[in-house]
Amino acid sequence: MENYFNYFTEIEEQFLRRRGGGLLLTTLDWALIETWKDAGIPLEAVLRGIDAAFDRYDQRPSKSRKINSLAYCSQEVLAAAEDMKEAAVGASGEEHSSNKAEQGFEAETIVAFLRRNAELLDAAKLPYSAEPYVEAVARDSAAALRKIAQEIATNKALPKLEDLERRLTVLEEKLFAALLATTADEKLVAVRAHADRELAPYRIKMMAAQIEQLQKQYIHKFLLEKYGLPRLSLFYM
Repeated sequence: MENYFNYFTEIEEQFLRRRGGGLLLTTLDWALIETWKDAGIPLEAVLRGIDAAFDRYDQRPSKSRKINSLAYCSQEVLAAAEDMKEAAVGASGEEHSSNKAEQGFEAETIVAFLRRNAELLDAAKLPYSAEPYVEAVARDSAAALRKIAQEIATNKALPKLEDLERRLTVLEEKLFAALLATTADEKLVAVRAHADRELAPYRIKMMAAQIEQLQKQYIHKFLLEKYGLPRLSLFYM
């Protein structure tokens, strides 16, 4: 996995720099970055796509409206990713990226991240339900994080990051499932409608699968923020 630390922050900085400052990224923007990350789109492709989108925008004779969302860059990002794929970077480039990805991922750093997230899960203000389903999932997830942290601390060695990320993804997916099951349908419908309104100007630039994934990520981000829950992925260290 490429550029754990930098993926989100570099995309944010690049977009705001090309935009000329102003507004911060929206919930929709962060959700879109997650869809690119989940799709395995390299950071370099995203940055190239942002530059290409702004370069094309700057060539327009009339620029009465500013670019307000990363969604405007979506087509160019996907095109850049396809160009990089066709270029077949080669084994040496892949090895360099792999080495770069693991910089800063000391065992102590990961242990601290896992234990901090366990504490946040314990402290979260979870939705009330007749069945303590969400609370049980959150407690089990916190216990699992502490167990993983203890394993790493005991071994004093960096685990294989891909394997660890899979374990964290499973925990996070269980948490999302529990939250979705206990959140009122009308609330989820309202959040999805809000996402649809924000997406409306950019739908023509996106594929159907990307729009569907973006809506899903938007709802997930809403639920996490509403209940003060952490993201468990190593991308959020």
